[in-house]
Amino acid sequence: MGNILIGGAWPYANGSIHIGHIAALLPGDVLARYYRLKGDEVFYVSGSDCHGTPITIRAKQEGKTPQEISDYYHKEFVEVFEGLGFSYDLYGKTSDASHISFVTGFHKRLYESEYIYEKSAPEAYCKHCCKVLTDRLVTGICPNCGSRAKGDQCDDCQAVLEPSALIEPVCSECKSPVTFIETKQLYIALSGLEPLLSDYLLSKSKWRRNAVSFSKRYIDEGLRDRAITRNLDWGINVPREGYEDKRIYIWAENVLGYLSASKTVAESRGIDFKELWGSNSRHYYVHGKDNIPFHTIILPALLLAHGEGLRLPDDIISSEYLTLDGRKISTSQNHAIWAKDIVHKYNPDSLRYFFIANGPEKRDTDFTWREFIERNNGELLGAYGNLVNRTLAFIAKYNDRIIPSGILNNNISEIIRGIYPRVGLKIEEGHFKEALDEIFNFVRFGNKYYDEARPWITRTGDPDKCADTLYNCVQIIANLAILLEPFLPFSSEKVIGWLNLNKEWKPQYVNDGIRLPAISILFERLESQRA
Repeated sequence: MGNILIGGAWPYANGSIHIGHIAALLPGDVLARYYRLKGDEVFYVSGSDCHGTPITIRAKQEGKTPQEISDYYHKEFVEVFEGLGFSYDLYGKTSDASHISFVTGFHKRLYESEYIYEKSAPEAYCKHCCKVLTDRLVTGICPNCGSRAKGDQCDDCQAVLEPSALIEPVCSECKSPVTFIETKQLYIALSGLEPLLSDYLLSKSKWRRNAVSFSKRYIDEGLRDRAITRNLDWGINVPREGYEDKRIYIWAENVLGYLSASKTVAESRGIDFKELWGSNSRHYYVHGKDNIPFHTIILPALLLAHGEGLRLPDDIISSEYLTLDGRKISTSQNHAIWAKDIVHKYNPDSLRYFFIANGPEKRDTDFTWREFIERNNGELLGAYGNLVNRTLAFIAKYNDRIIPSGILNNNISEIIRGIYPRVGLKIEEGHFKEALDEIFNFVRFGNKYYDEARPWITRTGDPDKCADTLYNCVQIIANLAILLEPFLPFSSEKVIGWLNLNKEWKPQYVNDGIRLPAISILFERLESQRA
């Protein structure tokens, strides 16, 4: 048994999350559920990112405090994730005392590193607004791709930026040109860490293509040193004398949430934090492609500079974008489907299935209501739900709910023995769509077996053959319930209960003579319109 850390990206608590966020984060829950079934010690953590400029902007717009805004959306996020079955071991927030305490201690040690230094650097100032501007309050033209960008990152090319690097920088609030004044900050020497980061990234050739290509580009272009402190009034205090008016820059503290949250979970289980962040572990990070550099460059740089040998990321599960009706999701234009609006309206397994089966795993994919409904009705209801319902309903009606005796078909037995390692390896390597396809090939096999055996006919003409067919179908269903548990936990939980299965990632065999309880329909047909 090993330690498995799974870190889901921390969404900004400045507004509702949309289906694009769900599609990017859901693979983390699949991983967590799978590894728990295998018997590993799982630490599945995430939380709400409660600091930073976007939250202060929202607070100002609504006449509230940043704390009130972040707490409101944190509560909404929790309800969404719980409704969709995300099985976090801890979903916290960066404003929690435990996170603040951990980050403060981490930074105190970090500042002793040879890779941290102090220098004066330009800070954006708007003469019209008479105030210092945080990075995201500065907009301009990206020097790399020519697109409009904010002062911290270009959304189009994912370049990590400084406001002073923008062409024609202006204040995002009043659109006036900004000036730059010198101010003292702490910096991390990414340039000095570049050889270590380059060697590390070269060892990760099996990451998803976008993570490899984006990270390689940053290295090839040459890493620039980055400020880890900023002149802000909302965030974590800088634990250094002379920096009382500054805060830790958000990107230098939010990624440390993986450490602070997992430490809390480890301590609650009596497990040494250093063991979790040591050699007998595997660490996954799950997020969208816009977060790649923060997980492949920034987080490793902080861990290396810290100097205690903390484990660097093993696996980067970085999704492409989910579009909506052929267009990029835009929160500013309200072209989005908000998670809070659908989480209680639809079967959560229907949503989970679509976001994996049609997820942006290797390329951008599109969400349309038509395809969502077709996949629910044709695949979940028409294939999997149909196999389960007609088998168990037949047993309930014609065999007094008693599972009949039979002999396990050799072909079925072989499929059951072989499918667990094949699907498991696909999940471990981040190939979730392929894993789901493999399981649904087994679903289709089960329906074909049922159709060709025709138990509705053999029930009277050859009762022994009918019993044998139903017995084998029950074995198929039992194993499908376990194989699908990481993907479809709500429906699997029902079937696991009906058949009294062990929740373990291994072949399942149901004894004859067991009486089924009352069963229910797993999936309902959706009408061809938005409900």
